[in-house]
Amino acid sequence: MSEYRIRATGELRTQGEVRKIHSNTSLPRVWDSNVCDALGIDPVLEAPKPETTGYTQAVRNGVTQDAKGNWVQAWAVVDMFSDYTDEDGLHTKAEQEAAYQARLDAEAAKAVRDRRDGLLKETDWMGLSDVTMPAEWADYRNALRDIPAQVGFPHNVTWPTKP
Repeated sequence: MSEYRIRATGELRTQGEVRKIHSNTSLPRVWDSNVCDALGIDPVLEAPKPETTGYTQAVRNGVTQDAKGNWVQAWAVVDMFSDYTDEDGLHTKAEQEAAYQARLDAEAAKAVRDRRDGLLKETDWMGLSDVTMPAEWADYRNALRDIPAQVGFPHNVTWPTKP
């Protein structure tokens, strides 16, 4: 999506919004510097989203000029959570972080279990009564079943090797 900064006000607008502002003007499909000058706008260039760690997130924070004078997206790294009070009482940053981490852990555990269940299903035919399961396959299936008991589960799982 193309974004533009209106020089007179500093407002940010999409190309569609700029076209609406100038609805009585025939505008070309591609806007070069001459069109931008005539409309009193500057293109806003995309800037990479900054890396985040822990319980932080990158959020858009308007625009800024780079060393070459181009307008680029500005980003801020902020905490995802903060203490707040509502009708249910005080909600601390720590309890919000714990709930968020518990959700991430549950999602990761489900993904690992789903993968494990799929691998077990691939070998279910070996458990039929008319098939003698070799010991290495029985060991493989047991190792798959034991994955949730691994120390690093669900974020650091060692997958058994299929015989």
